[in-house]
Amino acid sequence: MSLPMTVGDPSLPAQVRIHEVGARDGLQNEKTAVPTDAKAEFVRRLAAAGLGTIEATSFVHPKWVPQLADAEDLFPLVRDLPVRLPVLVPNERGLDRALALGAREVAVFASATESFAKANLNRTVDEALAMFAPTVTRAIESGLKVRGYLSMCFGDPWEGAVPIEQVVRVTKALAEMGCDELSLGDTIGVATPGHVQALLTALYEAGVPASRLAVHFHDTYGQALSNTLAALRHGVTTVDASAGGLGGCPYAKSATGNLATEDLVWMLDGLGIETGVDLAALTATSVWMAEQLGRPSPSRTVRALSHKE
Repeated sequence: MSLPMTVGDPSLPAQVRIHEVGARDGLQNEKTAVPTDAKAEFVRRLAAAGLGTIEATSFVHPKWVPQLADAEDLFPLVRDLPVRLPVLVPNERGLDRALALGAREVAVFASATESFAKANLNRTVDEALAMFAPTVTRAIESGLKVRGYLSMCFGDPWEGAVPIEQVVRVTKALAEMGCDELSLGDTIGVATPGHVQALLTALYEAGVPASRLAVHFHDTYGQALSNTLAALRHGVTTVDASAGGLGGCPYAKSATGNLATEDLVWMLDGLGIETGVDLAALTATSVWMAEQLGRPSPSRTVRALSHKE
């Protein structure tokens, strides 16, 4: 396909790594039960479409996220794929389960706000950080890469605006703990480009460079792509996205879907930024998953491209 026409921008990165979260963050909030075999096929199709990092599942207690209760069954079905397959671990028990199955990358999930830490982890922000510390240390000692997720970086449904210095403090704590990468989450989708730029500038001034950061935007107010572009202009080269725009957050009711991977790839293709992703194959994968879920994909690009077919 000759579209989108490529018009590059020398101020932007030449390459972006997409951290695909559809199989974990995307499916964890779905009401429709997705069979384990279908989840495994989803991951395989995402890998075949060129996505090199696919967050496979979460080793949390089934009571909290029942949609991912099959982590032990799923991970062995996909672990030999030639891609990065990080998994979420909430604590040392989750880490034990991940290590037993041969996981090579894990992620912990912190909060920038007290309200969300209480709702999600039943702890204060500092108590949650203290809980993660031994998990991160053991993971590093076991030779694993560790990602630190930070929720509510731009706004909180209970607290409203989140002070930038508050986000910087928790981000630095995760960095000092040893997390290789820090993903800044706009969990309820309220960020705007100026806010993104201000936070990234503050983090840089605090000693956290863009090279250690990823961005994770929700599209509640239609700002996810513009926010992503602002982050790219600041030097961020890792962007979280979810195939077909799947996902929300079970503890933040106003959170709508993640940035759709197809919408992101369309923009990056038009900017001449390399991702390694085959957009047609990715679109077909999201159409297939939408059929499994029994509803159309919310991704504008998926709808546009599949309609043409």
